[in-house]
Amino acid sequence: MAPVKNQQGQDAEGTGSAPDGLLYKKDFWRTENLRYSKPHPRMVKVARIANALAQGADCSLLDVGCGPAALASLLRANITYHGIDIAIKTPAADLLEMDLLESPVGFGDKRFDIVVAQGFFEYVGESQSRKLAEIAGILEAGGTFITSYVNFDHRQRHVYEPYSNVQPFAQFRAGVEEHFTVQRLIPTSYNWRHRDSTRSASKALGLHTDLNVPVLGRIFAVQYILVCSPRR
Repeated sequence: MAPVKNQQGQDAEGTGSAPDGLLYKKDFWRTENLRYSKPHPRMVKVARIANALAQGADCSLLDVGCGPAALASLLRANITYHGIDIAIKTPAADLLEMDLLESPVGFGDKRFDIVVAQGFFEYVGESQSRKLAEIAGILEAGGTFITSYVNFDHRQRHVYEPYSNVQPFAQFRAGVEEHFTVQRLIPTSYNWRHRDSTRSASKALGLHTDLNVPVLGRIFAVQYILVCSPRR
């Protein structure tokens, strides 16, 4: 596959992603979302962070690009869940179907204590800054934004074809920091291959490894979770 252009129009050498201008839509995600019906390691880690942030108090959470809304099953009862996605399989009062690249991120006029966008920004094409600004605008004062991004600096580059926003992790973080302050940076796991391990021991270790080791992380971290507060 020919090199693609990143947000600055430079070649993303050695990577492959969706051809310029091609953004996968509802027909694709109606099927693809089914792969995420069961919680996966990154989601478990994100849920643990959200539950800890809530500290048992009543709060609201918006799951951006929620897919089958599997995250809801991992949250404690004190967290009121809402999800938005381009392809909602089973309609529900707390779920909203919308094309997040065509419409502003939001759920009516609601504001949220926590906004999660995991496995989302790899697919937003050139809309990254706009989507980050929209998310910042729906957070309550003192709210928290939790997002994830693939570590495209990994020693073994593996790029999923539907990705339309491929860039070095430092570049993505700089984009996030235009709208947020990054409070914590947590690897989803460390692995020789560019995917989360499926072995029980390695999987368990990854779930409980929150330490970010910069040198090792750049080579072996599969993805990162960023825990952020909005710039006011």
